[in-house]
Amino acid sequence: MSIYKDYLKQIDERKEQGLHPQPIDGAELLSKIIEQIKDLENEYREESLNFFIYNVLPGTTSAAVVKAKFLKEIILGESIVKEITTSSAFEQLSHMKGGPSVRVLLDLALGADAAIAKQAADVLKTQVFLYEADTTRLEEAFNKGNKIAIDIIKSYAKAEFFTKLPEIDEKIDVVTFIAGVGDISTDLLSPGGDAHSRSDRELHGQCLFEHNIAQQNELKAVQAQHPDKRVMLIAEKGTMGVGSSRMSGVNNVALWTGIKSSPYVPFINIAPVIAGTNGISPIFLTTVGVTGGIGLDLKNWVQQKDAEGNTIRDANGDPVLKEEYSVATGTVLTINTKEKKLYNGDTELKDISAAFTPQKMEFMKAGGSYAVVFGKKLQTFASKVLGIDVVPVYAPSKEISIEGQGLTAVEKIFNKNAVGTTPGKTLHAGSDVRVEVNIVGSQDTTGLMTSQELEMMAATVISPIVDGAYQSGCHTASVWDDKSKANIPRLMKFMNDFGLITGRDPKGKYFPMTDVIHKVLNDLTVGDWDIIIGGDSHTRMSKGVAFGADSGTVALALATGEASMPIPESVKVTFKGQMKSYMDFRDVVHATQSQMLKQFGGENVFQGRIIEVHIGTLTSDEAFTFTDWTAEMKAKASICISEDDTLIESLEIAKGRIQIMIDKGMDNAGQVLKGLVDKAENRIVELKTGIKPSLRPDANAKYHAEVVIDLDEIAEPMIADPDVNNDDVSKRYTHDNIRPLSYYGGTKKVDLGFVGSCMVHKGDMKILAQMLKNVEAQYGKVEFKAPLVVAPPTYNIVDELKAEGDWDVLVKYSGFEFDDNAPKGVARTGYENMLYLERPGCNLCMGNQEKAAPGDTVMATSTRLFQGRVVKDSGEKKGESLLSSTPVVVLSTILGRTPTMAEYEAAVDGIVLTKFKPSQKQLVR
Repeated sequence: MSIYKDYLKQIDERKEQGLHPQPIDGAELLSKIIEQIKDLENEYREESLNFFIYNVLPGTTSAAVVKAKFLKEIILGESIVKEITTSSAFEQLSHMKGGPSVRVLLDLALGADAAIAKQAADVLKTQVFLYEADTTRLEEAFNKGNKIAIDIIKSYAKAEFFTKLPEIDEKIDVVTFIAGVGDISTDLLSPGGDAHSRSDRELHGQCLFEHNIAQQNELKAVQAQHPDKRVMLIAEKGTMGVGSSRMSGVNNVALWTGIKSSPYVPFINIAPVIAGTNGISPIFLTTVGVTGGIGLDLKNWVQQKDAEGNTIRDANGDPVLKEEYSVATGTVLTINTKEKKLYNGDTELKDISAAFTPQKMEFMKAGGSYAVVFGKKLQTFASKVLGIDVVPVYAPSKEISIEGQGLTAVEKIFNKNAVGTTPGKTLHAGSDVRVEVNIVGSQDTTGLMTSQELEMMAATVISPIVDGAYQSGCHTASVWDDKSKANIPRLMKFMNDFGLITGRDPKGKYFPMTDVIHKVLNDLTVGDWDIIIGGDSHTRMSKGVAFGADSGTVALALATGEASMPIPESVKVTFKGQMKSYMDFRDVVHATQSQMLKQFGGENVFQGRIIEVHIGTLTSDEAFTFTDWTAEMKAKASICISEDDTLIESLEIAKGRIQIMIDKGMDNAGQVLKGLVDKAENRIVELKTGIKPSLRPDANAKYHAEVVIDLDEIAEPMIADPDVNNDDVSKRYTHDNIRPLSYYGGTKKVDLGFVGSCMVHKGDMKILAQMLKNVEAQYGKVEFKAPLVVAPPTYNIVDELKAEGDWDVLVKYSGFEFDDNAPKGVARTGYENMLYLERPGCNLCMGNQEKAAPGDTVMATSTRLFQGRVVKDSGEKKGESLLSSTPVVVLSTILGRTPTMAEYEAAVDGIVLTKFKPSQKQLVR
């Protein structure tokens, strides 16, 4: 059967699923289609024409190479297709986003035919995705006096590719649609269990609202009633897009409610309108900007105050809210982009200036942030060639500099890494800054989308200014099923060819690693002044400052080595008192959130800001536990301030682990990993000699708020509870509900325990082994009354545990040990009351492969308590994912219930859970 017949067969199969033909990205299939177009008698000619024109992915796909070549033949008259005129061929090239299409346009523009050259130049003037090879060709032609090249470069210097675009509409009518009440996780928009289909946008679109067909039909009905309006998707009484950046979530919302990006590219929509009572999660809002969308902070429910300005609270101590205005489904509102106000008819509801900053409006005009980033670079190139200053076209970056005010840690990092700012000017929070990126991470369930984004922006190789980048295999580690076998090797090859270090070697020379990406990035980050961008909300490092990002922002960082964002405000967190011997550091993490909310009357001062944690004495593994959780605190990022000796210890650990990767054969031709080892060694010398001490804020830095955590107050383990039965729906599934162990009275049934995810480290595995020995000594045996799933974060940890004897202890008490020679091919559907030693990776935390049984109460070290993530609801009971420390999880599975304090203290007797003591040194400059 021919490749075309195979495609037709696939089309029939997709039709049964209610899907259109899958967009074409392969050269072989498109070559066959072109062959059928040229054959005027071919029975498939008409549909082949349709596929060629309207169903080919742009950018650097192999299909795009073939399409651009054929369009060039048509323009030059070498191939005659009566249905595709010269102007039509140029029109199609203009929508192909660079790479092969730009090469063809340059061939034509710099060719001998003056008429064709003029048409090609007109199209090139609209393009922004040009890379060094393209601009070098233009510059060489310019230097030779080529009039067309001169004309194009002059146009680029004026940024006509941007200035000639239509302005955004002054008034945008929207109709509201309540997607849910309370915080809305991106799982609702793009469930983790559907990660395998994210690169097939139409198929993935079927999972919106977690496949809730009734809710999807309700959305369709609202659209049908208001065909002339755009739908605004809303999180009522909550924040939209918590949990992750998830480009696929924004893509799904755009697919259902956005604007078609091109008539020649199917299922790629842009510019969705998204809102929340408490706005949009910071990393999700960045993703909205990638598509040129609008994200509104509605504040339609407001905390009530008494005459003295104090928050009025109900009987449960929760703030009393009043609805300032309604956004019930079907409400018609108007967004005035000129006045930057939200209206209901003639009634002004809300100032929405924050959603319409000059920079965000440029994203909307350009159809997304990429076009603005590349446009600025292209204008700078052209101005340099012409020997002129850059003409102010784009809104000037806001530069805030306050004389006499010191710098927070994040302000120092941004100032060091800033690009294109006013020379000699010190910038403070609120400034818009373009920064160079040191480390980039791509994970495997969004990586396929990142690879697509790279293809669509015509990028072929990683930016030389990036110190290192890593592609993980952790999110698909627990089950090596047919979907993984099809997707992951293809992803690893693409990323390896692009220049990333990959968990799997496409050539099979080193053993596949499924290590949790955040753990790997935490080791690869060897600079406390580094900026890290990663395709996951938990991209939070113990060194430098790391930002979780959508797949598109990751692609942009890989391609350009840069990222753009305002310098965030910071909240300073310090510690006092002393930890009790039986407490785990995870309890400090939860207590930080709990005490912060108490100190600020229930207001989350961490949301959207940097948490600058003066942790001082914790090495990178333990410190990472804190920064990792800051994603659930809704912080934009977190920075650890360390003593010099502590930082040196962390860098030595990182060096050793990077060297293990080198020894395994994971380094590439550019010796990226060796370069990181060298960088770590240089930093250690600087610290030891005092040439450059560890990063510290200035003593006179200004913070949005300061929080002091009293360790003496932490008297018992702390548990983040999803509170699934709260009468107020908006208070369910938030990470702000932190309860002490005694709340449960030692009676709450636990159906499954999970020790794993990025929140645990080697110390947790050792605690588990020691607890099992303690329990056996106390009771004479270890008997599990609930299953315990254990997934070490990395293979290094497993190797170290084996060398130290702890792995043998775990194996002794386990009923299952992972086997890399025969990994699970299907997800486990039931659990026995025993210990499962699973393959390193995300496992239950990701929720896309393994899950607890519906309706279970799960006690986990994980970070995700969102509805349906780790455990779905059953018909009889809501699933619960309670988050706690390793000792609490282990003991809960042995008892089959939450322990009492007496039982807990006995189980951890003699175990050093943490050595954390607040630093006694001055951690400011």
